[in-house]
Amino acid sequence: MPLVGLKSDDRRARMEQDAKRMLLEYNRETKRLDDLYRCAAKQCGISECAFWILYTLRAEERQFTQAEICEFLIEPKQTVHSALKKLEAEGYLARTSGADLRSKRVALTEKGEQFARAWIDRVLEAEAAALCAMPEAEIRYNKLRKLKRAKKKT
Repeated sequence: MPLVGLKSDDRRARMEQDAKRMLLEYNRETKRLDDLYRCAAKQCGISECAFWILYTLRAEERQFTQAEICEFLIEPKQTVHSALKKLEAEGYLARTSGADLRSKRVALTEKGEQFARAWIDRVLEAEAAALCAMPEAEIRYNKLRKLKRAKKKT
């Protein structure tokens, strides 16, 4: 039903109802997407946090400090620390001292690169394929929505 011809209060109530419906759908899709990544991590045989650390290192193609990983992934320090320790013990990454000796840089080892090529690259390729299949208007809308959400957080 179009909003034209409705009283101001009715229009506002309709818009609020539409906003609630869109928010519910957005949250449902976010949960579905979260579940896809959770399943990907499970298939890799690693924790979700470990998956996202490897994903970030592979996708960004640079080294990070633990603090940067925490900030980038919006994960607690202890969660990231535990995942880093396990990944390091399994030989997937190494921590090296940078200019500031207090903060070590995290990088993929050769074993980590091989693991990331085998598992993480498949996820990155699937994401790229999904993004390429989206109509341009939908891509712009999603970017705008993310920018607005990020702006609200600041």
